[in-house]
This record gives sequence, structure tokens and C-alpha cells, in this order.
Amino acid sequence: MLRKLDQRLNELIAAVYPEERKRPGYARLAKEISERTGGAISGTYLWELATGRKRNVTLEQLDVLAEFFGVPPGYFLDDDVAERVNAQLALAAALRDTRVRNLALRAEGLSPASLDALLTMVNEARKFQNLSTDEDPDHPTTTER
Repeated sequence: MLRKLDQRLNELIAAVYPEERKRPGYARLAKEISERTGGAISGTYLWELATGRKRNVTLEQLDVLAEFFGVPPGYFLDDDVAERVNAQLALAAALRDTRVRNLALRAEGLSPASLDALLTMVNEARKFQNLSTDEDPDHPTTTER
């Protein structure tokens, strides 16, 4: 059940502190967590969780981590919840880029055919740059809706 705790914790840390050079150390992060949530967690214990050396976390500690990172506690326990949260985190990360945000905002109001054409161009550009072209099955890139 907690075999992916370290991975999920590290994904949350990276989402909150996207610039690796500006990420706090575990002691400072533990202090921030305690100050914001009132929950107690040590820097050493946080490091052990993030590196997979410890997995014996209490539900209370999971609640503290979930509160600090703004995710449901189920994020740490349920693959479906983690998948949904990670999709939201990926969207938030993409929207940090002003150009991505401007592209999305400027596309508002375009016809379905125009949006499909833009999606096709973006997918082709991603292929050209050898990037993933994972498409959202709920939003096909063709006008067959």
C-alpha cells in the first residue's frame, strides 16, 4: 500500500518547489510543514520517507503531509486518486509557463474545428521534438465528438 510513498512525496515536493535549486532541505521543509499544519514531523523522518528508507507512516502523518501539499490523504494510498492529482499537478505546472497559459487563453472561443487544428499542430510539434503525444481520451483531436 505504501510502496510508492517515496515517489509520491517526491512528486509533491517537485510540484510545490519546481526549481530544484530552490527546494528547501528536509529540515526546512519539515519546519514549514509543522508551522503551516501544526503537525509534528522531523526533517530526518521526512528524508527517510522521501528516500524510501521508512514506510511506517501513521495516518496522522499522512494527513499532515496531505494538508501541507493540498492533496487528499488518499493520494498516498490509492493509485486512482494519485493519478487524478498528478494530472492536476501536471496541468498546474504547464500553466506556470506564460506562453502555455497565453496559448490556452487565446484559444478560448475558437470553433471546435479550429481547436482540433491547433491540437493537431501541437501534437505534430511534440512528435518533431520527440516529446510525448499522450492525448486525453475525453478530448479527441478530431471533430468526431
